[in-house]
Amino acid sequence: MSGSMADLPADQAGESFSGKSGGEPFLVSPSDLLRWAESLAGIARTGLGFTENLYEKERFEEVLKVAADIRYHALEEVEAGVQIEEWISSVGKGVPGYVTPKTAVGAVVGNEAGEILLVQRAGTGVWLYPTGWADIGYSPSEVAMKEVEEETGIQVEPVALMAVFDGMRLGFHSIPLYSLIFHCRMTGGALKPHPLECLDVGFFARDNLPEPLAGSGLWVDMAFAAIEGRQEKTFFDLPRDPTWRTRPDDES
Repeated sequence: MSGSMADLPADQAGESFSGKSGGEPFLVSPSDLLRWAESLAGIARTGLGFTENLYEKERFEEVLKVAADIRYHALEEVEAGVQIEEWISSVGKGVPGYVTPKTAVGAVVGNEAGEILLVQRAGTGVWLYPTGWADIGYSPSEVAMKEVEEETGIQVEPVALMAVFDGMRLGFHSIPLYSLIFHCRMTGGALKPHPLECLDVGFFARDNLPEPLAGSGLWVDMAFAAIEGRQEKTFFDLPRDPTWRTRPDDES
């Protein structure tokens, strides 16, 4: 999975500026700017897909310009003009053009020693459990099984749905993304990294995890709770209040 925010420079990942809203403090970070930009772009692209009105099309394109500028200042990754062209080229017609988050599926796999299966991503060098885009024609659990075997050579069977979370909110990715994570049981195979997608694969103990970990390791406690049989419920992102602003006590 490419485009991870886990490889952002530390100063971009952590900097924010504060202000007040209704007398209460709030933080505006690069991740906030990115989320606002992608949300505006999604609204505008969906509008372009449904409207035939020339005035409305022009307004939606203006919104895309603002969104692209915000996104550039959040990541300094893609020039605003290039981003606008990319967004406009992806506009569909009607329902197929309704912009929604992409879906990824991951798998947490443990061995008999209680170690976790991790892969080192070829694009970024970060370590994470096996994960990939949801492919058409497969159910989510089938994608989990396929991704684990393709990336690591290990064969598994799904045990339970561990988590459903917003990948952008947790810093896993720089595009809108929902991630479904399955706890899987190892059934066979042998470690063999995918020649294009992975630099390395292996099983690691909790006290010997490789660095750097994707998403700042926010998923580690949840993963080992599942491996050790301690997870009692599915994890999901708690609603924010208000939705569009990060506060100092936001646990995400």
